[in-house]
Amino acid sequence: MRGGAGPAIDWLCSPAAQVSAHYVIDERGPVARLVPEDRRAWHAGAGSWGGCDDVNSISIGIELSNDGAAPFPEPQMARLEALLRGLMKRHGIPPQGVIGHSDCAPGRKIDPGPRFDWRRLARQGLAVWPEKGAQATDEARFARDMRRAGWTAAVPIDTLLHSLRLRFRPWATGPLDGRDCAIAADIARRFPVDPPHGNT
Repeated sequence: MRGGAGPAIDWLCSPAAQVSAHYVIDERGPVARLVPEDRRAWHAGAGSWGGCDDVNSISIGIELSNDGAAPFPEPQMARLEALLRGLMKRHGIPPQGVIGHSDCAPGRKIDPGPRFDWRRLARQGLAVWPEKGAQATDEARFARDMRRAGWTAAVPIDTLLHSLRLRFRPWATGPLDGRDCAIAADIARRFPVDPPHGNT
């Protein structure tokens, strides 16, 4: 796997990088395991999710080889889905527990980016996806709903909005609107994230 994900793996395995991940998936589908699942990997950095400010200690990090602009190839997505099924079964991870770095570190990380097909994962029960709808624009309620849905990083409302749109409305622009508020409310209602109880 020296092409594709090879350089990323070299970097993740370098002590100078001060970053690591449990798995790396190449564009062509091969998976490299870099850290055992029962060991901590430094993939999220200073991330916050569901009230936990140490995401690295309660998560399994998967890196996808991608430049952030290209679509994710079918072999890579298929391998990710197979890996997620196994991880979710082994560790009892619910769909709302499958998140991106842009979710736990909004404003600092943008991966997996706007081309990632979250809806495809959701159709298989491997992630969450909101039902359609709209409601009145309410910044305070939007912030509350985002916290209940897991986005607990201490960031401005615009940064939360950017994180939500990266995942659910990557084409959307402009200020917070009723569709954004409806997405946050629906995810919070159907898939609330309970605060973690210790490390997994």
